[in-house]
Amino acid sequence: MTIRPHEVLLHPYVTEKTLNFLEGTPAQNQKDGNRLEFIVRRDATKTEIKVAFETLFEVKVEKVNTYIHRDGKHAIIKLRKEFRAEDVAMRIGVY
Repeated sequence: MTIRPHEVLLHPYVTEKTLNFLEGTPAQNQKDGNRLEFIVRRDATKTEIKVAFETLFEVKVEKVNTYIHRDGKHAIIKLRKEFRAEDVAMRIGVY
C-alpha cells in the first residue's frame, strides 16, 4: 500500500524553539540549523517521511529524527547544505 505524501506530513509544528531550528542557535555556531519540525502520522517511518518531504518540497533531506509526544509523532527534518529550511518555511507560511 502506497501512502501519499500529504498523508504522511500532517502539518508543521511551529514554536519559538522550532523557529530557532531554521538558522541554528548562536551558541552552536549555526551547526544545528537548517531543520524543520512536522507532526507526522504515528505509523510513518523515517524513510517514508524523507520521501514525502522531498516529493512535496523538492529539496533533499540529510537526516530525519522522530519522537513521540502526547500531541502526536514529531519529525525533525534536517536539509542538505545546498537547500535552506527558511525557503521551505516561507513557502508553507511559517513566517
